[in-house]
Amino acid sequence: MKLYIKYFLLAFISVNSLSAQVLTTTENNGNLILEDIPPIPQDLKDDLRKFQNVRSGSFRGFDASGEQLYISTRFGNVSQLHLVKSPNGARNQITYFEEPIGSIRKQPNGNLIAFTMDSGGSENAQIFKLNPTDGSYDLLTDGESRNGGPLWDKSGTKIAYRSNKRNGASNDVWMMSVDDPKSAEIILKSPDGTSWGPIDWSEDGSKVLIQNYISITDSKVYMVDIATKEKTLISGDLGVKSVNSGLSFDKESKGIFYVTDKFGEFNNLAYKNLETEKVQVITSDIKWDVDGFTLSKDGNRAAFTVNENGFSTLYLMNAKTMKYKKVSSIPIGLVGGIQFNEKSNMLGLSINTYENPSDSYTLELMKNPLNHGELTRWTDSEVGGLDTSSFVSPELISYKSFDGLDVPAFVYAKESEEPLPVIIYIHGGPEGQSRPSFSSTFQLWIDQLGAAVITPNVRGSEGYGKTYLGLDNGFNREDSVKDIGALLDWIETQPQFDSSRIAVYGGSYGGYMVLASAVHYSDRLKAAIDIVGISNFVTFLTNTQDYRRDLRRVEYGDERDPAMRAFLEEISPNNNVEKISVPMFVAQGENDPRVPVTEAEQIVESLRNAGKTVWYMNALNEGHGYRKKENRDLYQQAVILFLDQHL
Repeated sequence: MKLYIKYFLLAFISVNSLSAQVLTTTENNGNLILEDIPPIPQDLKDDLRKFQNVRSGSFRGFDASGEQLYISTRFGNVSQLHLVKSPNGARNQITYFEEPIGSIRKQPNGNLIAFTMDSGGSENAQIFKLNPTDGSYDLLTDGESRNGGPLWDKSGTKIAYRSNKRNGASNDVWMMSVDDPKSAEIILKSPDGTSWGPIDWSEDGSKVLIQNYISITDSKVYMVDIATKEKTLISGDLGVKSVNSGLSFDKESKGIFYVTDKFGEFNNLAYKNLETEKVQVITSDIKWDVDGFTLSKDGNRAAFTVNENGFSTLYLMNAKTMKYKKVSSIPIGLVGGIQFNEKSNMLGLSINTYENPSDSYTLELMKNPLNHGELTRWTDSEVGGLDTSSFVSPELISYKSFDGLDVPAFVYAKESEEPLPVIIYIHGGPEGQSRPSFSSTFQLWIDQLGAAVITPNVRGSEGYGKTYLGLDNGFNREDSVKDIGALLDWIETQPQFDSSRIAVYGGSYGGYMVLASAVHYSDRLKAAIDIVGISNFVTFLTNTQDYRRDLRRVEYGDERDPAMRAFLEEISPNNNVEKISVPMFVAQGENDPRVPVTEAEQIVESLRNAGKTVWYMNALNEGHGYRKKENRDLYQQAVILFLDQHL
């Protein structure tokens, strides 16, 4: 572990009213507020610079010619849209906003792009129409409500999208002419406050495939007739929980491709004939989740990805016979963003490995839908001068929890003569999953702190079947926390690790897990870092945005039920501060719509009132996590300083 000079603070600008003893500074033009965080030593900043200048070049789609790629990459503070005209060619910037670009959709048979963008991390995204030739753009939505999922019809004249414009809470499905935003109208009004969004248009534009998302374990697929506004249930059963995720109409709009877990533990790719209502389960022999799909414009071929124990596998499929074949030439890692060009002779994708950030590739396709040619890399992203060949690779392991459950985890640990301190990274969700992706952060911790990193996928994580996914629901919430306790037990049995020097780190629900681990295992931890975490489930459910409240109740429990409310209060870290003795670092975004800033403020205040050590950072121009490089850099530096002092 590198030791950095410890600074005693001679003077601070006090801008906080919590306590006279709170020492506060501001950075980044006043947008970043630091409380009780020492100045960052210059030598630490210098050491971290190479880790903080990594870029990615993620594939976002083909241009109108089908021969050039749109990518997202960062040359300034946030990621913007660029055009790459040839493999390893120049990145020609198209957008120049102060906020990062969200989703993009290219106009069929045209050149325009529909994209989303929010402000300050608020997630109140707006939809814009962009001309990539000259960079001109127009706002299509109202500038106030929350909008997303813009979907062009096949003619390229209309878009369907989701919006909470009607009442601020319900996600309805809307439609508008892109030449006349005033034409916007609701084609499906959410009947129950759950989330509804468009998935695909029929070939003739008369129908829209709609996704109704209730929770991670419960979703339905509907079809809406544009003329009559009538909706028809296509997949999923009313009153019965199952995953049903719409993907695409077939070319003739006679059937749909979708993903469902109705027929087993995992999310299978399936096809339903809309005339006969016959369902064909296509991937019944694959015992993992299908997590990506795309259909070619000519309707003859498809591609899909499978999450196999955290790693991605890519398949090509004949969309007529439903036969499929694995693509073996893909590097081991994660595959995302798969999309065919309009000529259906090329597949675009992003590939991410532990040695390389997300870069854009194309796969040459043959006449036979199952055959392919060369995989071509289009971007070779900068890695800040790092020698990524020396990066520590993830090792997949599993350990036994308190009830005998096998919990999978990835371990990043270099060889060492001395036992290594450990940083446990806990993903959010709670239904997220830690996967073996590129992480300059993990490698930074390994390099600068001499630490090992372990990323457990505790019960409730996705990717391991629906039974595993539901093991932490409701009154079983703290069983996932016990999985961290079991990991601490496992670490004690491993001579390569120093069980007396362990830190926990997590964001969002992972932040709750950090706080809960500090409640239960402070005597076994040296440091804890909570990013945008839940500190009290009742106050969280009360204060989260209206459009998310019912969704979260399904997962965490309904606080309106007296028994559940009592349980949530009992397990909430903010009500158990007296059990926390480990030094705490809390980071938050002021505009967070998911986990409101009040969750951070109350745990920080409670810890301070109890005389605990707590560093607090709040970004006034961020939401659920830090998207702006200048904020991320300083936050990362502060984390290293915190761990250097306490781990």
